Amino acid sequence: MTETYIRYARTPTLNICYEESGNVDSCPVILMHGFPDDVRTWDGVVPALVSNGYRVIVPYLRGYGKTLFLNSNTLRSGQQAALGNDLLELMNCLKIDKSILVGYDWGGRAACIVSALWSERVIGLISIGGYNIQNIPLAQEPANPEQEYRYWYQWYFNTERGRAGLKKNRRKFCKLLWQLWSPNWHFKDDEYERTAISFDNPDFVEVVIHSYRHRYGIVPGDPLLEDIENKLLKQPLISVPTVDLEPACDGVEAPDEPPNDSHMFSGSYNRRVIPVAGHFLPRESASAVIQAVLDLKKLVI
Repeated sequence: MTETYIRYARTPTLNICYEESGNVDSCPVILMHGFPDDVRTWDGVVPALVSNGYRVIVPYLRGYGKTLFLNSNTLRSGQQAALGNDLLELMNCLKIDKSILVGYDWGGRAACIVSALWSERVIGLISIGGYNIQNIPLAQEPANPEQEYRYWYQWYFNTERGRAGLKKNRRKFCKLLWQLWSPNWHFKDDEYERTAISFDNPDFVEVVIHSYRHRYGIVPGDPLLEDIENKLLKQPLISVPTVDLEPACDGVEAPDEPPNDSHMFSGSYNRRVIPVAGHFLPRESASAVIQAVLDLKKLVI
């Protein structure tokens, strides 16, 4: 049985709650969850990584679980620069010089940002969903109607009705997203509830709403993060060794072949389309994530 410890890291902005397993002197792997999810998404991944000799760190993102802001006046930002900066500050706080980064959705965005802007801190990257850095200057360009339809929740969050709806119905709302985004995965109610308690975080609604408004230029970001956002406007290439896991049945995307972002990766790169799996790939195909981490060393020069 894998022994897991709940710990806290006090960064300049957050008191980050995270789970840690494995030998502290082993090669670190940081697993970053997405929206709407939490650390439980990695439960099928952690034991195998520990048994293969890795130190595994699984943080709750800002707005989730017991991760809390230190200052009541801090903007409850969900912008991509905040997610990337949180990951970097966590590594600094834990004195992790270099790590393997694994993530999807919001967490994949954080992992891609650190890999792109601070590549010297990254051994290798497992990105679920490819190049996850948002292209905000192009955010106003419409996609095809099928894709626009699948982004309904984003348009909802850009209204005050959407903010109120998420606050009032967060349990039911997020459960619906699980059902829509991973159509081939039939989770049990108790599995959902083990994660849904993380959505009771007092900052969850504001962080989520800010995330989906900032990416469309509707609201300003945190001025303290402007330098990072300016760098991300240039869509920086990712040079670290990368395994790109693409879920074939992600309900957020139109039902075509997952988009190929290989041109955004300038280093060693391996792309794998995972059949049947949807948006919550770590829960649906933990073995694909485990194998990707184990295979990453083949890409590291």
